[in-house]
Amino acid sequence: MENREVKNKFWKGVLVGALVMAFAGLIIVGVSAGIFLIGRTVIDNQVQTDQVQSSRNENSSLDFQRINSKMRYIQDIIDELFLFEEDAEKIEDGIYMGLMYGLEDPYSVYYNEENYESLIEDTTGEYCGIGAMVQQNRSTGIMTIVKVFEGSPALEAGMLPGDIIYMVGDEAVTGKELDLVVKEDIRGEEGSYVKITVLRGETNEEVELRVQRRQIEVPTVEYQMLEDQVGYIYVMQFDEVTAQQFIEAVDDLEKQGMEKLLIDMRDNPGGVLDTAVEMLAYILPEDKLGGMLIYTADKNGKGDRYFCKDGQIVKESDSGYKDTRYPKKDDHELEVPLAVLVNGNSASAAEVFTGAVQDYGIGIAVGTQTFGKGIVQNLIPLGDGTAIKLTTSHYYTPSGFDLHEKGLTPDVEVDLEEELKTKAVVELSEDNQVKAAIEALEKASQMK
Repeated sequence: MENREVKNKFWKGVLVGALVMAFAGLIIVGVSAGIFLIGRTVIDNQVQTDQVQSSRNENSSLDFQRINSKMRYIQDIIDELFLFEEDAEKIEDGIYMGLMYGLEDPYSVYYNEENYESLIEDTTGEYCGIGAMVQQNRSTGIMTIVKVFEGSPALEAGMLPGDIIYMVGDEAVTGKELDLVVKEDIRGEEGSYVKITVLRGETNEEVELRVQRRQIEVPTVEYQMLEDQVGYIYVMQFDEVTAQQFIEAVDDLEKQGMEKLLIDMRDNPGGVLDTAVEMLAYILPEDKLGGMLIYTADKNGKGDRYFCKDGQIVKESDSGYKDTRYPKKDDHELEVPLAVLVNGNSASAAEVFTGAVQDYGIGIAVGTQTFGKGIVQNLIPLGDGTAIKLTTSHYYTPSGFDLHEKGLTPDVEVDLEEELKTKAVVELSEDNQVKAAIEALEKASQMK
């Protein structure tokens, strides 16, 4: 009976979430986050606490005097009539969360002190997790397994792609912040177990899984040489170490005699923008599009521009700031046919990378329409141990395309075969999207 009530609450939560977000006239599919590894937020132009505090009343249209008066009135009613004991700290957190929720932006959120500490923990790529990747639908709060890694505790427990997570332990998690569910509920002490209840298949069969937490170490880049000298590089997400791993993979494959290159960005949720910039600078020629790699613009049209000039990455800001960094190793650029494999879960920095490849004309995109997240969030500490994550700007591909809420259209459109979508591990030899990309590379090779 208790389980049925929880399940009913789950679907009611789904319905409420969908209705609340319907104001935008679209469904926003949430960005993937790895249970094995949490992608870092892009943090540029960090805003200082005193700047936030000094300007908030001047620029806000909110009537703080009226709001404060109404809050006091509501508190008086609570003090007089509320049956249970109130938790003042939770009420205060709820006020700030409500303020951010009122922005109607699923990526702008408030973090209390406990959540903020959890969020900023250093990510080393090694910790106790279960070895699966999850995406969250931002309109409904539903969390869905999109990938289960080979040899992982999740795979051993029977977890499958497409499983919907609706309970961790005895608590429903729909609508919670995905990063926090991963870090606070799913991760834990090595050797301990976590109960994860999922809904599976078209009938939403309820399946309870008991998964052991183990030390998980998964590189953000994997690569190998396929038949006919086709280099294959899988980029899981854009972490701080990813650029160097990517460069080493390209170098090694070139030494092995690579004649074509396939970069797999499927289910890549994005991550650190600078990492994508460094990777692009390594493979793109400097004699096209003025060396432009990407640029951003805030609501006033001001932002940053990233170029590759004279073997170096240059970041120019409308504020007058200029930074030269990351020497481009040996003036390297890719000279073999290139294809980037994407799907509906390829987001943010993965789309920046793919869009630049398309704009420069050095390669093609293969797969399905990408997610469409073309906005940047800043993490802003508030000086008291709490913080907000706020959407502050758009980013654009080198040609000026704004992909937000649109995504990128592949040059060769091909969906993954239905029978492969629910397999925990899909071998490259049976992957029809990989086969389609290799066929496209072969055609490109013949045209050269």
